[in-house]
Amino acid sequence: MTKKMNKEYWEERYKSNEIGWDVGEITTPLKEYIDQIENKRLKILIPGAGNGHEFDYLIEKGFTNITVIDIAEQPLETLKKRNPKYIKNFIQGDFFDFDKTFDLIIEQTFFCALNPKMRTKYVTQMHSILEKNGKIAGVLFDFPLTEVGPPFGGSKEEYINLFSKKFNLKTLESAYNSIKPRKDRELFFIFEKK
Repeated sequence: MTKKMNKEYWEERYKSNEIGWDVGEITTPLKEYIDQIENKRLKILIPGAGNGHEFDYLIEKGFTNITVIDIAEQPLETLKKRNPKYIKNFIQGDFFDFDKTFDLIIEQTFFCALNPKMRTKYVTQMHSILEKNGKIAGVLFDFPLTEVGPPFGGSKEEYINLFSKKFNLKTLESAYNSIKPRKDRELFFIFEKK
């Protein structure tokens, strides 16, 4: 984990199309979760959204108050081309410097892309930018954490220890509806701000 995963690192990954986490569409666990949300006015954040398939799906389902933040410009440009009407919703910047607040944060491969040393900072930042009773929902990888990554793995026990001080862990279970390449390697979660 000696490589510096900064803006330049991520720009290069997108330019060279080294984006193996991007499956070209929204994944089933998030799709089915979004399908259950009735309040279309929720303030939603997608951090480290990459090519933003979750954004596209939320728009398709009638949500309009969605913000995307990514440190890399390349994926945001792709999103802008697909969604010119929503350019103001896309922010190039560092998630850890962001200070707007949200009702819901969608987690899809952002956590696993961060250096594991940043995980406590991630939890603190998530807590600080969520409204009262706000939620983080999405998927976390369930495979051993090693020096190799991104993506970096983790375990259910680690996530419980990491999040439980600042969040009520509403759901944390094996994703029954993972896409085939991620079967038995994902945990679906919903954590609510304490």
